[in-house]
Amino acid sequence: MDIRNRKDAWNDRFELALYILAVVCFVYFLIRGNPEKVFHAALTMFVLLGIRLVARWTKTAMFPALRFSVLLFLFVTMFVAKQFGFYSVIPYLDKIEHLFSGVILSFVGLLMYRKMDQAGQAAVVNWRLAVWFSLFFAVAMAGCWEIFEFTTDRLFGLNSQNGSLVDTMMDIICGTVGAAASVPFLAKEAKTERIAI
Repeated sequence: MDIRNRKDAWNDRFELALYILAVVCFVYFLIRGNPEKVFHAALTMFVLLGIRLVARWTKTAMFPALRFSVLLFLFVTMFVAKQFGFYSVIPYLDKIEHLFSGVILSFVGLLMYRKMDQAGQAAVVNWRLAVWFSLFFAVAMAGCWEIFEFTTDRLFGLNSQNGSLVDTMMDIICGTVGAAASVPFLAKEAKTERIAI
């Protein structure tokens, strides 16, 4: 078994553990009468399934590092922060999540660039363009996420943005810093074409 297959097998086990944890949380919070946490457990299962369906529909396999990063991000955001209430325990957990999302979104940007590049059958991959595309994709998605939070806050009376422009801007800045921090790694990987699709 080669390294990639071992990493994929590990990611499969991690994903299965997240499904099991989501089911346990769903049942536990259903019995405890906490509909918000029941919803978050169901949402976690929906997101995990959605990622698989999108990957299958687009015929895109996530490289192991990206898949692990996404699964870890879901664990931190949906379980540690939401289900287990660590937002009040870990200072700046929201900002850490936004930093991490910038890294993940830059990986997704590189994956998308590679997928588009394959479709065009380019003879030479322009690694500089791949890195810039990845960076700008991540920054744009940070902005889109904040638009989504603003919209849901207004429509459903939520408080995702803490009613603050400062919180919104800090989230976008953290996402941008996370994406920018991943640039040296992305440049190395894009230059050597080691991140296979």
